[in-house]
Amino acid sequence: MDLVTAETPILIFDGSFEGWLTCVFTIFENGWQHTPIVTIQAEHEVVPNFWQATVTVATDEAKTLRVSDKLERVFGKNGMRQLLWGFLSESPTVYSHLFGVVRFQLSNPNLDVWENYTHADVMAVSKLIKMVGRERHRMQAFVRFEQMQMPDTDKPVYFARVEPDFNVLPILHQHFKERYADQTWAIYDVKRGFGIYYAHDDPSEQVHIIFDVDDEALLHPQQFYSEAEQQYQTLWQKYFTHVTIKERLNRKLHIQYLPKRYWKYLTEKMG
Repeated sequence: MDLVTAETPILIFDGSFEGWLTCVFTIFENGWQHTPIVTIQAEHEVVPNFWQATVTVATDEAKTLRVSDKLERVFGKNGMRQLLWGFLSESPTVYSHLFGVVRFQLSNPNLDVWENYTHADVMAVSKLIKMVGRERHRMQAFVRFEQMQMPDTDKPVYFARVEPDFNVLPILHQHFKERYADQTWAIYDVKRGFGIYYAHDDPSEQVHIIFDVDDEALLHPQQFYSEAEQQYQTLWQKYFTHVTIKERLNRKLHIQYLPKRYWKYLTEKMG
């Protein structure tokens, strides 16, 4: 359909941050920023709407860079971090709310819009940012690495599987890189099908994105455990059992501090 229409269509993008930035460019390119309600949806979460046209926006690197540079100048680095954290919440409505924040900031370049909690879009995104921050903090505490000896390498790899509620791996890599700089490790998000990998002997010292992980390593990691890992898990599970005082167990409080959704990959809970 012709992009220039009397009514602003729903913009559909590929779900990437770059794709969302391209949507922002498209909105201003067509003058749709003046529409009271602008709707942006990720293609895997499209809600059918028979009363409003849709436009699929292809990610464009040149447009992405132009918008990114402009937003960084207006928001600053901290403001851009807020936008990214909000985006990583993956809430179906966050993409539209984020544009609302962008429009508000561009209309008020001298105002720190993140402090204006009376604005509906700012308030909605700020709540999501706090939730993403809490999930990031919990992942830092609850990630459990397992030492594996993979058949295609003679060096052990510390491997962790996670299923966070939000897409927090992109904002976790620096923490683990600094904490485990002397080790080779990988963290794989089972829910989203990608992970991050760091090799301590890599001259580039970069954390890389990985997609292809052996299904057996995900489903049956025990067969790849190093001998040291097997011994460690046995000792840790015995220790956890023996230090637990059954008479003083407070299951409600325990779950409050350690939600059950994290138990699946905790060594002390797998014994």
